[in-house]
Amino acid sequence: VQLQASGGGLVQAGGSLRLSCAASGRTFSSYGMGWFRRAPGKEREFVAAISRSGGSTDYVDSVKGRFTISRDNAKNTVYLQMNSLNAEDTAVYYCAAGGWPTTSVYDMDYWGKGTLVTVSS
Repeated sequence: VQLQASGGGLVQAGGSLRLSCAASGRTFSSYGMGWFRRAPGKEREFVAAISRSGGSTDYVDSVKGRFTISRDNAKNTVYLQMNSLNAEDTAVYYCAAGGWPTTSVYDMDYWGKGTLVTVSS
């Protein structure tokens, strides 16, 4: 599976962005999908995950109520809608494919190149 994330950019605090991650291959629906991020000077951390069917989701506490992960298996794409962004959300965001349920960096099998999100305060 090859993954390509897009949608990052510069946004003011309080604004919104929608990240997309397009997957190649015909086995997209076989994988749980996740979004992770790496802020400057920090380790990569879990942000959100979604089950193979899209029926179950999980979020890190800091984004609950602000971010929404979704997927469209017909389009081989997973999304991350990010609202009420703040400076602490500034990071490179990565999409990944792996098992479910998992929130661990080490359990993901495939990674896309990141997309940079910068939130100005």
